[in-house]
Amino acid sequence: MATVWDTQQEILARFRELPIPDRLTLVETVLRLIREDLQRAGQTMNRADRKSQLAAAAEALLPEYLAGGELTAFTVLDGEDFYAEG
Repeated sequence: MATVWDTQQEILARFRELPIPDRLTLVETVLRLIREDLQRAGQTMNRADRKSQLAAAAEALLPEYLAGGELTAFTVLDGEDFYAEG
């Protein structure tokens, strides 16, 4: 019985046999199909799942926004006068 790995290797071997313009066309088509699948999957995600994902992302980034986090490194310059010369 062929495994996924065997199938992938067979597809890649056949792909290498194609002329480059045909390879490019095939890659573009595959990417379009993947984008469409991802878009459909995103549309089927319900509101609760999306809200949960956003909350988890916000929580993961919280340390970066707290004092001393990476995103606040330049706040020490807030009191400085800034002007451009030129």
